[in-house]
Amino acid sequence: MIFETEDVVALRTQLRRLREARVDESMVRVDTLCGRLELPTVYRLSRFVTNPTSA
Repeated sequence: MIFETEDVVALRTQLRRLREARVDESMVRVDTLCGRLELPTVYRLSRFVTNPTSA
């Protein structure tokens, strides 16, 4: 995960910055965690890792 926010404008700003940095958009994942009435909606931006190393 590289970014998490409850603000959709902040999410769009971060996505624009990634595009400006020429990050491969096919490697970016956006998740929307819907909190419904009890919790706020959270937007999570992640980057796929093609070959993770073992810890």
